[in-house]
Amino acid sequence: MRTDDLDFNLPPELIAQEPAPRRSDSRLLHYRRDDRSVAHRTFSDLPALLRPGDLLVFNDARVIPARFTLRKSTGGRVEGLFLDEPRPGRWRVLLKNLGRSTGTLAFADAPHIKATVARGGEAGEYDIDVNSEEPATVLLDRIGRMPLPPYIKRDKDHDPRDEIDRDRYQTVFARQGGAVAAPTAALHFSKELIEALQSRGVERTFVTLHVGLGTFQPVTAERLEEHRMHVESYTIDATAAAALDPAKRDGRRIIAVGTTSARVLESQSEAALFQPKSGQTAIFIFPPYRWKHVDALITNFHLPRSTLIALVAALVGLEEQRRLYAIAIEHRYRFFSYGDAMLIE
Repeated sequence: MRTDDLDFNLPPELIAQEPAPRRSDSRLLHYRRDDRSVAHRTFSDLPALLRPGDLLVFNDARVIPARFTLRKSTGGRVEGLFLDEPRPGRWRVLLKNLGRSTGTLAFADAPHIKATVARGGEAGEYDIDVNSEEPATVLLDRIGRMPLPPYIKRDKDHDPRDEIDRDRYQTVFARQGGAVAAPTAALHFSKELIEALQSRGVERTFVTLHVGLGTFQPVTAERLEEHRMHVESYTIDATAAAALDPAKRDGRRIIAVGTTSARVLESQSEAALFQPKSGQTAIFIFPPYRWKHVDALITNFHLPRSTLIALVAALVGLEEQRRLYAIAIEHRYRFFSYGDAMLIE
């Protein structure tokens, strides 16, 4: 399959720059695979669209405020993105505009804390030593900004929307810290909507996949099968396994909320029962693909030529994926992380 098959033209004004006023106010394109029907809904309609006994599978990863700014001794600005902390005080990061600077840099929002470049790698990746006794996640919770994708435009150092982003680029049930990107399909769920779904008899459970930057990167290979998929860590705990097994045995629908949850589920063996497990997945789902566990999907509208849109095409078929996106553009749906959603069943 050619990567060009996943391309499309999107009017720039349809790239959502801010979330809907309320989480469940987003629009919802409802697609039924059995008759290829399309209905235009609001996300708050979801309880009426799902069935008692359906099992929603959420990703409970918590996004780190991973963006930070360093200053060179000359005053120059270096943009940073935290990736992980392999040992106390040693951060693995992406740095932009570092140039040939090898000296000590200061955190712009905490000048008494210094960073020294210990190692440079490929594609802007570095190891830095930070002279702080605080763990990276604690320090970043004070001084960091949410790692919004580059298509969401914000002022460089501070933006009036920073506090809104802290709230809205995080799910209401986020608990397992470590992600540098949000599981965006779940951003539409408010506490009130979750309660309405529970009253309807819709069940829920949580898996964890720490979303990495590779999730959103475009596929550059000419053919999809040549793309090297990123690796992400995941966990299915005992509670999730105990919810998934009965749903599977009873033939009730397992509905993945987002492509990250779908990848966790589809990384499990078809024959075996769901079991508590922590592991890594590099699964790349693209047409043709035979689904093992996911019966329906709630997802946002994704970037052209991305692994995410390939997953959608694997669920509905390439021509239907193209048709649905054309409909979404025609009806002025909002795209990408802060955009609207689609229910595929």
